[in-house]
Amino acid sequence: MTVEATAKPRQKVNPVLKLVLEMGPLVLFFLANYKPELFKPLVERFMAPALFEGPSGNIFTATAVFIPATVIALIAGLVLTRHIPVMPLISGIFVLVFGILTLWLQDKTFIKLKPTIVNTLFGLILLGGLAFGKPLIRIVLDAAFDLKPEGWRKLTLNWGLFFLFLAVLNEIVWRNFSDNFWTNFKVFGTMPITLIFAATQVPILMKYEVKPDGQDGNGQDGSQ
Repeated sequence: MTVEATAKPRQKVNPVLKLVLEMGPLVLFFLANYKPELFKPLVERFMAPALFEGPSGNIFTATAVFIPATVIALIAGLVLTRHIPVMPLISGIFVLVFGILTLWLQDKTFIKLKPTIVNTLFGLILLGGLAFGKPLIRIVLDAAFDLKPEGWRKLTLNWGLFFLFLAVLNEIVWRNFSDNFWTNFKVFGTMPITLIFAATQVPILMKYEVKPDGQDGNGQDGSQ
């Protein structure tokens, strides 16, 4: 029996459900930071109540909610699609590690550093792979489309630089603004910026897309 015959195909997920799985933990993080009283009775069952008091109590509460929410979202995604994309998996691992460090050491710096480290890691992976002739953007973004080699190279360069930009931006925000401002930035800043940047990459997708009929992205026969 061949590998293809035994491998379980990915299941398609409703786009709305996919968005909920990707954004749900972040939204809960935001809510727990602003309305910690809604979550404290639950988190205090598992950790010392004193941890969630004081000036940093809200962000500790948000972190305590963020960790299990992220794990549940990853498991739900695996059950529904039989597949976990690289980015959510790596990001989830860092949420788990840095979230636990945040609560264990009672230092909110760890959860704030997590986006910086993850985005830097993705940026270096993409640019490093590109330097060795390996455009890894298709793996990192779990892309379902197919592009010509030049398209993958351009997309990898652009996303690699963008991830580094997000890392620098996160450092500027968390080091110079309040916890609440940083939390707002995670939800209402990073995501819109990413969506806008992704939209700017659509022309590359269209230009270098490999057409099933052999036409290039401009509608011309690729054999000419």
